[in-house]
Amino acid sequence: MKTFITLALALLVSHSALAIDKIYFGSCAKEYKEMPIFDAIAKDNPDVFIFLGDNIYGDTEDMSVLKQKYDMLGKHQGFNKLKQTSELIAIWDDHDYGENDAGKAYPQKHASRKVMLDFWQEPKDSPRYQLEGIYTSYMYGKANQKVQVILPDLRWNRDKLHQVSKTDYLFKRIPNNMGPYKVSPDKGASMLGEEQWQWLEAELLKPATIKIIGSSLQLLPEFTGWESWANFPEDRNRLLNFIERHNISGVIFVSGDTHWGEVSKVNSDKGYGLWEVTSSGLSEKWKDVSPNQHRVGKYTNQVNYGFIEFDWQQSDPTIHFGLKNEIGDITHQHRLSLSQLQF
Repeated sequence: MKTFITLALALLVSHSALAIDKIYFGSCAKEYKEMPIFDAIAKDNPDVFIFLGDNIYGDTEDMSVLKQKYDMLGKHQGFNKLKQTSELIAIWDDHDYGENDAGKAYPQKHASRKVMLDFWQEPKDSPRYQLEGIYTSYMYGKANQKVQVILPDLRWNRDKLHQVSKTDYLFKRIPNNMGPYKVSPDKGASMLGEEQWQWLEAELLKPATIKIIGSSLQLLPEFTGWESWANFPEDRNRLLNFIERHNISGVIFVSGDTHWGEVSKVNSDKGYGLWEVTSSGLSEKWKDVSPNQHRVGKYTNQVNYGFIEFDWQQSDPTIHFGLKNEIGDITHQHRLSLSQLQF
């Protein structure tokens, strides 16, 4: 336990001297596609870009194949242009983890971790090479302009998924455009595992004005049938309850995976409204978008990337967030004052 605590404490990467005005994000990039969207992102010149997973489509247990696909992304002209203008940070999802919808049973996760972290130029002494998962966090800015980015790992420790029965499909008990999975009936089923939960809760208690939780899977939508926090309700409830119980202000969720983009909001009787921006994909689209009772406005099933921008000059700082399309035009946007994200 002492070793875990020492490693976990080292996971916070501090960039305290850097003021942050723009944090952008996206997911789902097939490395062999052209992806002109990278040019639009680089033109916006974000301070940080978060790759939220499916950053390549590896889908293999052969690490030489996985590395070749990372190398292809690394040679992509648009990717390199973005790399020259912005700090890039990353978490994985299933396709860059190594296998579609894989969890803790994926046999090559240790080898895959090394390939992934090497590609993203993680320092060789980073705890991410040693912990049970590649979760990490970053801190930017100073004083009342601190922005924390928290990236949990939803693959390494994830318990098994449960399929909707063939009978449910046969008798059309499943709404249109829903995926193949159902809520886990297993007590204690988790995506994170207890060790990572202890780390995440400690991160949430650290002082920061804004806390961006970058999730590779959707978090607020109740149930889509695809992979999401909703399939593991103990995880979802634990996180939302922890935020409310400890009066943690400034939380914004960003997520990927879906191949569509949307904004979600869940209101709270006690606290403030929690927002989530889902950005997917940088190259991928999905026509059969699932229902989402928490969706604010319309979805987009075209390629997209997400943005969060801060205006710290106001007495009550402004947060502008939403989605942009392939040429950088805003398709979804919302503006909040910082006071609207506080208990």
